[in-house]
Amino acid sequence: MHQEYTVVEGDFVNAGKASSSVKKTLKQLNVNPQVIKRVVVALYEAEVNAIAHAYGGTVSVDIDADKIRMVVADRGPGIPDIALAMQEGYSTARPEVRDMGFGAGMGLPNMEKNVDKLNVTSEVGVGTTVEMEVNFNS
Repeated sequence: MHQEYTVVEGDFVNAGKASSSVKKTLKQLNVNPQVIKRVVVALYEAEVNAIAHAYGGTVSVDIDADKIRMVVADRGPGIPDIALAMQEGYSTARPEVRDMGFGAGMGLPNMEKNVDKLNVTSEVGVGTTVEMEVNFNS
């Protein structure tokens, strides 16, 4: 099963639409609630990062019998130092994003904690792609 969503720069009102839709689908498929929670946390964090830091992008989700694969690809400034960005508390969020309660520097670390596979690739001035996979039996 394949699902696609569009992420719009600065659209915090719709942050979480993709993760909510995926949650509903996984519930209908009777996926373990603990696995659903991990998926939703990771995907939500990726959505918010694309909204807060980029100029829009896409969320692609593929659900198989034993796993879910999620790819969030954005057009944006990119991440110059991925290792630094993976550290808890590191953030480049603008003050107005922080004032809304986002940008605490937990996005990438929370993704890493909740998925079985994580791959972050980025090119400065082009954008970032976050690939995540969660096995239903983990």
